[in-house]
Formats: sequence, C-alpha cells, structure tokens
Amino acid sequence: MAISRKIEDFMVKSSWIRKMFEEGSRLKAIHGADRVCDFSLGNPNVPPPEIVDKTLQKLVSENTQGIHAYMPNSGYEDTRDAVASYLGSVLETEMDAGHIVMTCGAAGGLNVILKALLDPGDEVICPAPYFVEYGFYCDNHGGQLVTVPTREGFHLDNDKIAGAISEKTKAVLINSPNNPTGQVYPESDLLALGNLLDEKSDEIGRRIYLISDEPYRDIVYDDVKVPSLFKAYSHSIITSSYSKNLSIPGERIGYVAVHPDAEDGEKLLGALNLANRILGFVNAPALMQRLIKHIQGVCVDKGIYKRKRDLLCEGLRDAGYEFSVPAGAFYVFPRTPISDDVKFVKILQEELILAVPGSGFGGPGYFRLAYCVDDDTIKRSFSGFKKALEKALKQVD
Repeated sequence: MAISRKIEDFMVKSSWIRKMFEEGSRLKAIHGADRVCDFSLGNPNVPPPEIVDKTLQKLVSENTQGIHAYMPNSGYEDTRDAVASYLGSVLETEMDAGHIVMTCGAAGGLNVILKALLDPGDEVICPAPYFVEYGFYCDNHGGQLVTVPTREGFHLDNDKIAGAISEKTKAVLINSPNNPTGQVYPESDLLALGNLLDEKSDEIGRRIYLISDEPYRDIVYDDVKVPSLFKAYSHSIITSSYSKNLSIPGERIGYVAVHPDAEDGEKLLGALNLANRILGFVNAPALMQRLIKHIQGVCVDKGIYKRKRDLLCEGLRDAGYEFSVPAGAFYVFPRTPISDDVKFVKILQEELILAVPGSGFGGPGYFRLAYCVDDDTIKRSFSGFKKALEKALKQVD
C-alpha cells in the first residue's frame, strides 16, 4: 500500500465539512450553482475592510533590502509588539512582544501549541460540539482528544470536564465563539473552569494548561462581549487568526499568545518557537505580518453577518426548526427533526440545500449551517428547509 494505514483511516473519517463542500460541487454541476443553497463551508463572504487592500498595495510597492528574508521563528518583533499591545488591552493583561509567536493561521497555532506540550499518550479535553480537526491535530503530536458534553444551550459543563481529568490530562481546549454552535462562554463559566484547573493541577501533580482557539473573537452580536481568558486562568494559551475578522483566510496569518504568568512560560515560549520551525512552518508569512502590524483592531462589518444571521433564523423559525440564536461566529446549529442527523442532511440535499451533520462535530442530532453566504442563497433556501422538515416527519410517521 502506498499510503499509511492511519492516513487511510483518517481519510474515511475526514471532515464532513469538506465532504459536503465536494457534494455541493457535484450538485452545482448538475443543477446549476444558482439553484443550490450551499451552507457547508465557513468561508467568509464579507469583503475585507478597505484599509486591508490599501495597506497591502503600499507594502507591495516597497523594496527594502531583506524584505523577503527569513526572520526569527516567532516573527517580526515590531509585528509581535503591535499584536501584544492591542491584545493586552483587549485581555486586560500587560503583555509584550515576547509573549507572542506569529503563526500560519490559528490551525498552525494549534499544531505549534500541541507539539510544544504533548508527550505520547497525553490527553486534551474538549467540550463537544467541537471543530472536527482538533482530533487530528492532537494525533499529529501523539496526543488523544477526549470530548465531554456541554450543558443545555451548549454551555460549558465544568462537572463533566472535572470528571474527564486524569493523570494523562495535559490541557483543556475550548473554542469561543464556538464553531459550530456560535455560543460564547460567559465569564462566570471561565472563572469556574480556571478554579477547577488550579485544583486539578494540584491534585494530579502537574500543570494543566487551558488553550483557547479564538478566530471568531471579533464576530459577535447584540452587545455580547468575549471575556478575557487571561483574567480567568494564568496558565492560558490563546491562538487566533485574522481569517474571519479581516476576511483573509487564504493568507494563513495568526498568532499564539502565552499568559505572562503561565507556569514554565519562558520554556513554553521557547518550545513554541522550536515547534514553529520543525513543523515546517518556519515562520508566518512575511507580507501578512507586515500588513497586520498596521491594522490591529480592524474588523469587517459584522453588522452584515448579523443581518444574515437574523434572516436565516427567521426563515428557520417559520419553517418549524428548533435552535439557539448564535451569539457569535457565523453558524447556526439547529436540532434535526429526526434523530439521524446524517439522514436528515441527505433529505436537505434532495431540496438542494447543503448542510453539515452535527455528528461531524461530535454533536449528533443537529446540523450546521454557515450563513457567510449571499442573502439570495438564504432566501432561496426557505421553501427547501420547510419541505425537508415535512418530509422527515412523514418518514417518522
């Protein structure tokens, strides 16, 4: 066999998101792209802020000596200083460039973190539903993802997290605003989680780190605020990207931020730098680093996403679906009218609607809709959603 058995197995289990995206391509080829309502992929469709293009044009015209050369694995110091200054104000924590490592997006950041932390057999606890790639990322570095259910409304269940912690636990991984649910974990839950991890770290005799994946931090609605993880727990590591707030996912630019008071923080930062290099990233893209240095705090017009959210939620509500209105990100995670979410997603496909089954996120009985699509697609889908629900309920009868 040419490929490894593990990768062959992973290919079978691989992301439902990509599977549905590919199914969308097939349906569009048959029926026409203007008839298929594709909610499968969280690919931002709001244009980048105007300042992004203007700044890029200026940067591209520069021809400074060494502009395309290698830099430290952690990235340009002036870029890291800009990120630390802005992020420190957001997180209410004093930071400097030494607490930041620039990465190839948040996915690159997560792999760098896990490479730096995990020994073979170590476990990472994650509340479900969760972004499916987390399991693959842990496996990349010899670890094991251990999932625990959330409470009603997809809130953290700290009792379940406590019950999952063992001597093998190295970290807890959270994602807020959450993909696929759009939930934002409140400050009270994060403070309680921080206290729990302090207690459990003492109990098992080694530090449990708290990792937060935050690419949707700036995409929140209705005056919701994403609490500072650094205020909740000193041994925290945040990774984020500019994919969503600047609508530049293809540019692969992000960062890792380590709490200034994290245990073994200096050694951890050294490990992150080394991991960035030996994983083959070497450093984050130079041009993008120079870009984001100048536009900290800039964000797309999230009011556009809010309008899309409200439009889709109104259509789903009128069609008879049950769901929680998402507080952030650009996903809705409705309950399926039948228990088999994979089967229901196939019924949606019959109506030329592409969704991702909740099972792909560790959330069976639900399905994910990415509403970062044009308004016409959302409006066109309403009759199909209603027909699919009616069809599913008839099959149950």
